[in-house]
Amino acid sequence: MSKHPTDLLNIESQFTDTELDVRDRVAEFVDRRIRPNIAEWFDQAILPTELLPEMAELGLFGMHLNGYGCAGRSAVEYGLAMQELEAGDAGLRTVVSVQGSLAMSAIYKNGSEEQKQKWLPKMASGEIIGCFGLTEPTAGSDPSSMLTNAHKEGDEWVLNGHKRWIGLASIAGVAVIWAKVPAEDSGTPGHGKDGHVVRGFIVPTDTPGFTAEPIQQKLSMRASLQCTIDFDNVRLPADAILPENPGLRGPFACLTEARYGIIWGAMGSARDSVEAALDYAQEREQFGRPLSSYQLTQKKLVDMSLEINKGQLLALRIGRAKDEGTIENHMISVGKLNNARTAIEICREARTVLGGNGITGDYPPLRHANNLESVRTYEGTDEVHTLILGQKLTGQNAFR
Repeated sequence: MSKHPTDLLNIESQFTDTELDVRDRVAEFVDRRIRPNIAEWFDQAILPTELLPEMAELGLFGMHLNGYGCAGRSAVEYGLAMQELEAGDAGLRTVVSVQGSLAMSAIYKNGSEEQKQKWLPKMASGEIIGCFGLTEPTAGSDPSSMLTNAHKEGDEWVLNGHKRWIGLASIAGVAVIWAKVPAEDSGTPGHGKDGHVVRGFIVPTDTPGFTAEPIQQKLSMRASLQCTIDFDNVRLPADAILPENPGLRGPFACLTEARYGIIWGAMGSARDSVEAALDYAQEREQFGRPLSSYQLTQKKLVDMSLEINKGQLLALRIGRAKDEGTIENHMISVGKLNNARTAIEICREARTVLGGNGITGDYPPLRHANNLESVRTYEGTDEVHTLILGQKLTGQNAFR
């Protein structure tokens, strides 16, 4: 029997003992370390950095990567972990995504063996925190329009530009930064747009000219850390460049990993919200009866639970395909588009069950809904994923 009342289809029975063990260990961490404190962290806009070593000890950093001190877990195991973390808070799930699915994956997929050996073990252990710089103030959904650039001067690269909405940047020890490089400097002549090609660089954050500042007054993802980064003639050695997969193929492969985690994570926010509403409805009395005994309340709880079950089955289907090696790129867009926008509607509806109490930090639905405003935007907006799927259906590229 499932441990969650919203699991109307006993989806839990579809997981192996190993998968359930991963889920339960992360859930225990969330219950013990996140739930008692998250309302204060969110209210005070605090990223609890003391949790990062514990996340590393759980094997969460780069957990889906093999070797280099990483846990080598399956896609489904990784997904279950992300669902449980986001049931605590999406901002803390994002920490694992930025570290593992973005920064570590960038080095793992695009780096040299020397780069992997140098950085990945220390990132897996949490000794070094990483960040991933692609988005810019004027380049979000269209990263090909980025302005950050690097060029060769002798045996060095010189990096200039700006990045924005970069998770963990102000506490990171290393940054993976994507910049436009003259094709002749990049070693890929003929492959660049307007004579340039996008390349990734490993940038230690103590390099002169690198500055990162947290973005303030956020209304979402308050228990996490997003930053602006400026590069003012940042000088890097020749071997700072990631040698594999020139062009946007490199960062896009990392975004695919992060999007996959969102498919599961969003359902964690939704499930936590509905279970909070269910508990409240069974305890709160109105007109001499518990809220849960009224037809309108039951309809809300049923409709929300049905959507959670569908979203979880979608996540599981995509996770199994990823583990089998049969996944197609558009499937990630199916999951991210559906589950992010479904989850935010569930959280908003769950808040209505709580009435006025639902706008306080005592209950999670509105906090989850606020966080999902960011989740729905980052790693591809609804519009971007709609066009990806539209192209899959019609064969026509409608981005321009």
